[in-house]
Amino acid sequence: MDQHLLSIVLFTPLAGLLVLLFLPSKSTGLIRIWANVAGLTGFLISLPLVMRFRAELPGYQFEEKVSWIPSLGVNYHVGMDGISLLLVMLSTLMGFLAILCSWSAIQDRVKEYYAMFLLLQVGMIGVFISLDFFLFYVFWELVLVPMYFIIGVWGGPRKLYAAIKFFLYTLAGSVLMLLGILTLYFAHFQQFGFYTFEISELMRLNLPLATQQWVFWAFFIGFAIKVPMFPFHTWLPDAHVEAPTAGSVILAAVLLKMGTYGFLRFSLPLLPTASMDRTIVQILAALSIIGILYGALVSLMQQDWKKLIAYSSVSHLGFCTLGIFAMNPNGIAGSVLQQVNHGISTGMLFLVIGVIYERRHTREIAEYGGLAHVMPKFAIIFAFAMLSSAGLPLLNGFVGEFTIMQGAFEANWIWAACAVPGVILGAAYLLWLYQRTMLGQVTNGKNLVIPDMNLREIAVFVPLIAASIWIGVYPKPFFDILRQPVNQIVQRVRPEYFAARAQAPPPEAAVEHAPAHTGGAE
Repeated sequence: MDQHLLSIVLFTPLAGLLVLLFLPSKSTGLIRIWANVAGLTGFLISLPLVMRFRAELPGYQFEEKVSWIPSLGVNYHVGMDGISLLLVMLSTLMGFLAILCSWSAIQDRVKEYYAMFLLLQVGMIGVFISLDFFLFYVFWELVLVPMYFIIGVWGGPRKLYAAIKFFLYTLAGSVLMLLGILTLYFAHFQQFGFYTFEISELMRLNLPLATQQWVFWAFFIGFAIKVPMFPFHTWLPDAHVEAPTAGSVILAAVLLKMGTYGFLRFSLPLLPTASMDRTIVQILAALSIIGILYGALVSLMQQDWKKLIAYSSVSHLGFCTLGIFAMNPNGIAGSVLQQVNHGISTGMLFLVIGVIYERRHTREIAEYGGLAHVMPKFAIIFAFAMLSSAGLPLLNGFVGEFTIMQGAFEANWIWAACAVPGVILGAAYLLWLYQRTMLGQVTNGKNLVIPDMNLREIAVFVPLIAASIWIGVYPKPFFDILRQPVNQIVQRVRPEYFAARAQAPPPEAAVEHAPAHTGGAE
């Protein structure tokens, strides 16, 4: 079973999709039930990955390798480390919840809608477990197609513009990334005499700095557009605003993490010399900090709920990329944890917007006010999502941000000092949004008759609230899972880092040799 567990997790949504295709299009109730069963099954089948994963082991687990296209050196090779584990579990959970939250929101072309979500699920999981570059690229491109249709068919008034913009931006980055992959592919043939897309094989390459730099920037464009980093972020607000609720949830929770995952899995380990180039690191840190501050300031100006949360994603993902390019264990581990946290908290915020939009069909903040009097359950859940995103201590956002800031300070205290206002502004725009929509008196008569959340809607939030409390109160299991892969990345990029730490005296020795304190009143 363990030998094929990853393939079972990967292809369960595909099996659900194949069954779905045989259901009659008019039986929308049956289609909804089956799609939710398939989504839930996908999540439940992924749980054994957590139970059987051994955090103390280095390298990849649950590996499967089968020759696929031998003439090109392509293998079906999948495997998982701690980083992949967290992102796959995030994908299966958010995929199921996105399907569940669509129960009453989608009335047209229901069969095609759920088919697109199940196909999207296959692509997302595939991206996070591929250990062959060709296979990775296939899944990376596969994700574009269902997301394009989800936005373009079931989106808002400007859905076609947003869908085409999303597709073209991401495709442009993918083409550049493909050129970088092919550069490594042919360089490997020149050095070793055979063609391969195996990531472990490509890590043996000895490339000159100039080649590493060009490939790094080719990868950077592909991954930075996906994150999206400043200034490649302009497709994101349009995609979020026009996408249906479930599309926004899955886009924020999982799809954006494909970019940060790309940096961690490919850019840093494959191109260590370029990754540590002083100029490159400073440029990427600067872009991350600009993204943090710009996203937060623009969020403060928004009049639309969805646009505000969309720009907050630009700010929050800036913290994740800053942690990556701090190039130390705290920064990278904090970044991965914050990616998971962002998926949970921003996913909750988009679900909150979906609940209110189904009732009022407007996202204008000015249309609301005093909703806590009419929808008390909704107000409590919204407060939880808002505080989680703002980084309140004992909730998930705080742990990730704190660890990233620790890593950034260790790398360069100026980076940490510049990023701190982003935390303050994040709390400001979220609290202001809550105050304008939930508190005070009901200013619009239409809001007096809005029904509160039903049981199905509350059930969608329960696992996310539980996860945010767990990570906030007891993050140790998550850091344990991340320790090995994070240390391997740092060892690969900065081999001197752990050597320097090993030579430093332990804290006890430093205390023993410290001069006695003689000041103070005797």
